[in-house]
Amino acid sequence: MTFPDIELPERAASHDAAEGGATAGPAARTRDEREALKLEKRLCRQVGQAIVDFNMIEAGDRVMVCLSGGKDSYGLLDVLMKLQARAPIRFELVAVNLDQKQPGFPAEVLPHYLQTLGIEHHIETQDTYSIVRAKIPEGKTTCSLCSRLRRGILYRVARELRCNKIALGHHRDDMLQTFFLNMFFGGKLKGMPPKLASDNGEFIVIRPLAYVDERDLVAWAAHKCFPIIPCNLCGSQENLQRQQVGEMLRQWQRQHPGRIESMFTALQNVVPSHLMDARLHDFRHLQASGVFDEMGDKAFDEEPIAPPSVPN
Repeated sequence: MTFPDIELPERAASHDAAEGGATAGPAARTRDEREALKLEKRLCRQVGQAIVDFNMIEAGDRVMVCLSGGKDSYGLLDVLMKLQARAPIRFELVAVNLDQKQPGFPAEVLPHYLQTLGIEHHIETQDTYSIVRAKIPEGKTTCSLCSRLRRGILYRVARELRCNKIALGHHRDDMLQTFFLNMFFGGKLKGMPPKLASDNGEFIVIRPLAYVDERDLVAWAAHKCFPIIPCNLCGSQENLQRQQVGEMLRQWQRQHPGRIESMFTALQNVVPSHLMDARLHDFRHLQASGVFDEMGDKAFDEEPIAPPSVPN
């Protein structure tokens, strides 16, 4: 399957160019309109490229798009609907939200929004909030338990809705944060893959926003005026490890522009022989062959910097 480079139709200006009713052309667009169109094209191109690179969506797939009410999942659904309309194959999208019964949660917002889109959707109501609050002491991080409960429920819903793929709204920055979280706190070189089988082996989990910069999602949410719903369950907790790592990465990027792109490229250029995992490389039985090896040890040679592999 291929997703062609999306060429979005030229947008007319919001007012007539003349009293006779002629529509203003591209030249009459405001700067904000031009920037929004560029952003839309970039998002569609990056998501489409990720789908192609990792074969995320195939003909006949029924994809459950998990919608939390945050900017990322809104952006994911919006772009997937655009690609669905232009893709050379047919696949289905089902938007699913899990209402976790958080106090003050505006339960009417997402159903109304999804109805206006005309997309198939399902709202699943489960009181995981009370479970998390009962199990986790005040001040402790709730994310782990909340995630496990949510995952089990979403698997059941995907089964009931006959979906074979589950699309999540994690973006490039989430993937880098997860990599550093696992390295700093988990003692593993492990990231957040763009595509993987679910832990119960029943579904394929995909992350079509894998190439997308979080800043673009912030800008797109503002442009589209998505009805954002904050997560009161965990969003108010301070000093979460993920927040700390996220700020570390943003500071690196401010001090050294391009560093995030370089680190993300590194996740796609793994050299097992130059790490220390004997399960991935047979160090024990390694012998000198007398033959030149491009991947052999070059001691202190300076490595060339690989160009970013994320589409612009």
